[in-house]
Amino acid sequence: MSKPAELGSVKTGSYILIEGEPCRIVAYDKSKPGKHGAAKARVVGIGLFDNSKRSLVSPVSANIEIPLIEKRSGQIISLTPSTVQIMDMDTFEVFETPKPSEAEIADKLQSGTEVEYWRAMSRNKIVRVKS
Repeated sequence: MSKPAELGSVKTGSYILIEGEPCRIVAYDKSKPGKHGAAKARVVGIGLFDNSKRSLVSPVSANIEIPLIEKRSGQIISLTPSTVQIMDMDTFEVFETPKPSEAEIADKLQSGTEVEYWRAMSRNKIVRVKS
């Protein structure tokens, strides 16, 4: 799920969809309007789920999509080498999500631990371990 916005209204640190992937903006550069054209914006973002760098060059007035990111909490039920099974603390829904690639988060995961996860575009990512 996403909502429409204009490219000129976003700033560094916010999230947009680039090539259908939710990305956090790490660089935003805007050029002045020239004699024969509109102002252009150059956006560099890092993917929320795959950590790959993507760029977008478009007029400032162009329409873009902003992903709706739900920040939720859950409890770890079980761990496998590649996935984590989580139960949502509000809805008691049980689902599997890939194990985080960040070593500082992956080392703290164990059954019964409470975590914060983000849900965007029908995918989940564990962001931090609550202490």
